[in-house]
Amino acid sequence: MQTTPVLTVRDLRKSFTLHTIDGRKVTSLHGVDLDVAAGEHVALAGPSGAGKSSFLRCVHRSYLPDSGSVVLHTDDGPVELTDLPDREMARLRGRELGYVSQFLSAPPRTAPLEVVASAARRRGMSRTEARDAAAESLKRLALDEALWDVDCSVLSGGERQRVNIAAGTVHPPRLLLLDEPVSALDPVNRERALDLIASLSASGVAVLAVFHDLDAMHRLATRVVRFADGDIAEIGPPTDVLGAHAA
Repeated sequence: MQTTPVLTVRDLRKSFTLHTIDGRKVTSLHGVDLDVAAGEHVALAGPSGAGKSSFLRCVHRSYLPDSGSVVLHTDDGPVELTDLPDREMARLRGRELGYVSQFLSAPPRTAPLEVVASAARRRGMSRTEARDAAAESLKRLALDEALWDVDCSVLSGGERQRVNIAAGTVHPPRLLLLDEPVSALDPVNRERALDLIASLSASGVAVLAVFHDLDAMHRLATRVVRFADGDIAEIGPPTDVLGAHAA
């Protein structure tokens, strides 16, 4: 049975101009095509510099691609992200598109509970619902309740990463982008986070993730996309792709 994709990427190309005397260019993506369906977890594998993070950031549009198409399929129809005005892109990120990086970016003097509740409100929850959902997310990730109302800047790296995961997954969006989301977590909290991410598939969330953690990819991914030199070298189940290649 064919499944309508949540994300459709076609012929995506991205290059960077280096700050050198001759201003040379480095090509990061060479015309990449990929679809991601609802409830699917697609993991991007490959060595550093292969194009994984550039691809993820072009989908999020923190990088603007040189050319190509990135379409998010919403209830209101397909939306081409590459030429969407910045204000519309910001609104869409709030409602439909989540991004969890290795590092928490929170406004100054903002507490974890407010960071997560704000994400829930942007996704359509009322203030009361959002606060309850935020509390539940932080509890699930075992962030000490004594830290919920302190400035995020005083948290440890692992605590900030858990706040980031909670904000990305609370009242989850249609498409969730993950960029090494558990890199700073100890083994116990890593398990909690991976269990939470794994549960998203049942809610129909499409996940596109960069991991260097082979175990995480084996556990979470329905497909692994192996990048090499800015292009897709291989796509398949984790047991097929990861059996022959290290991430």
